[in-house]
Amino acid sequence: MKKVITCALVISILLINKIRAQESKIIEVASFGKNQPIGVSVSSKTNRLFVSFPKREPYVYGLTEIINGKRKSYPDKEWNEVDSTNTDSHFVNVQDLYADEKGFLWVLDSKPAGGASIFGGDQKQKKEGYFKLLQINLATNKVVNIYHFDDLPKDKSALNDMVIDHDKQLAYLSDPGLSAIIVLDLKSGKSRIVLQRDKATLADPGFILHLDNHDVVDDAGKPFNSNVNGIALTHDNQYFYFRAINQTKLYRIKTQFLANNKLSEAEISQAVEMVAETGVCHGMIADNKGNVYLSSSPDYSIKYVSPDGKLHNLVTDQRLSWPDSFGIGNDGYLYLSCSQINRQAKYNNDKDRTDYPYRIYKVKLPK
Repeated sequence: MKKVITCALVISILLINKIRAQESKIIEVASFGKNQPIGVSVSSKTNRLFVSFPKREPYVYGLTEIINGKRKSYPDKEWNEVDSTNTDSHFVNVQDLYADEKGFLWVLDSKPAGGASIFGGDQKQKKEGYFKLLQINLATNKVVNIYHFDDLPKDKSALNDMVIDHDKQLAYLSDPGLSAIIVLDLKSGKSRIVLQRDKATLADPGFILHLDNHDVVDDAGKPFNSNVNGIALTHDNQYFYFRAINQTKLYRIKTQFLANNKLSEAEISQAVEMVAETGVCHGMIADNKGNVYLSSSPDYSIKYVSPDGKLHNLVTDQRLSWPDSFGIGNDGYLYLSCSQINRQAKYNNDKDRTDYPYRIYKVKLPK
């Protein structure tokens, strides 16, 4: 009997070791000193990697292409110069990136007003935010379109993430400031606000993030809180996934309901589906197999929901602190940023706990 138990134990250990050996591992792609990466995207055809940075010190570039691990200003140096007057030809604060299947890089330049920002009010910030969406041709590296969201309330909006639906000529954006999804018509340039303050777009006000064994509460005693934030669009443009940070549910809706401007808010809300309980998530992306990848900060992991609605673990690593933005390359890797927002001084009694340098990682996708 003792031999049987011993053999069973040995077999179990071998199986566990085999599973661990097969687990995906994160690989460092680039590092940026004290420059915090936010947006990440990879062109599916050419595997070009793009990374954006907020415009704050130590500022170098707002938008870059990573070549052999090094930053290069994109689309050129002029766009990345510090210029507060000519906002139509300079970046104000690059927030999110989306490389589409048509050969374009979309760049969301978003600087919310202090009162609308998910990071709280700032007396130095203007009472109205600034927003524009750029379409850049990756073949020529030239800006071909700029959208300005003139019909959004600039004092309340806080555009955060975006995806592009070429089938319907629409862009879908998360707006935690308005607690809503924004639908931008790429032909007319007009926007619609949908699912505003819906149960699927609102954060749970009593849900306090607990990361690195600490509640994420700023120096004014205010817990970090974000309404709808991370979003993803399936490759067939059929489903739009979204969720708030301060809650644990993943939602989706068929894009046909977002595209139909004749539907009432109640009808759109009824079309929303709760997909899965996924835990705390900051960013997400869908692959061409229908898997939706999500960050999971409390346990330093990346997870994914397969088309059957099941939740899987892709990788766990202590370096995965606040995984924020994703890109998928044609090399079979998921690329991601780790913004470490909860480690900033404002959330740690004025002590910076950031693990420098900031880095971009990649991890092998499941087969």
